[in-house]
Amino acid sequence: MTEAAPDAQPRTPTVDAAADTVELLGLVAHLQHVAFGRLAEDARVAPTTAQQLELSRLAAAAVDRRDRVLARVVELGGDADRSLGAYARLMEDFDSRTQPSTWWERLLRSYVTDGVSDDFCRIAAATVDERSRTLLLEVLDDAAHEDLAVGELEAAGAQDEVLVSRLALWGRRLVGEALGVVQQAMSAHPGLGRLVVRRGEAEAGAVAAEQTTAGGETPQADPAAAGKLFGELTAEHTRRMSRLGLTA
Repeated sequence: MTEAAPDAQPRTPTVDAAADTVELLGLVAHLQHVAFGRLAEDARVAPTTAQQLELSRLAAAAVDRRDRVLARVVELGGDADRSLGAYARLMEDFDSRTQPSTWWERLLRSYVTDGVSDDFCRIAAATVDERSRTLLLEVLDDAAHEDLAVGELEAAGAQDEVLVSRLALWGRRLVGEALGVVQQAMSAHPGLGRLVVRRGEAEAGAVAAEQTTAGGETPQADPAAAGKLFGELTAEHTRRMSRLGLTA
């Protein structure tokens, strides 16, 4: 009997893996689409002309990032309109429950929610194909709006201790709502959860390889990888709030 020849070429991603990647790309495109609308509204109500100009520029940049992500969806065989539309109602409940009453609350809402959603998407992007991951990280690592929010909030907080206390409470409410949106997204779009689990399995595999090389026992892949997600997101939120001098 003739033995089958060993595979000479690396395996291509499975259909499921590609579909999960498209699902994540759709989420990131939607978040940029939402950011455009929010930044345009922020520009409209910003208290100074300089802020209005900067926020309008950031809104335009969000459109460019959205379209780059949707172009990758098409390259992977997905439908751009469908991928974007799949998340059309994701933020509705969040928006209705977190209406800001001041300019500072508006800034902090964007700072917190963008931070949580971007952290989640980075985690989910860990095991997608290299080209998609590179694009996603470029989009997610744009910190221009975060830097603007930090500068404005730090300056305001340095002169008003009452404002600091109020914003700390507002931040705690926001992160709870934002984590709820993450949970909702994963429930409605199982591909996102699979990406998180694959990230955990990849990390477990790397540890296994190190331990095997060192003569240790090979651990099993962690089936609770998704359960670690919210702890990671909360820890990053705490770090982000500390940057503002606010208690998470």
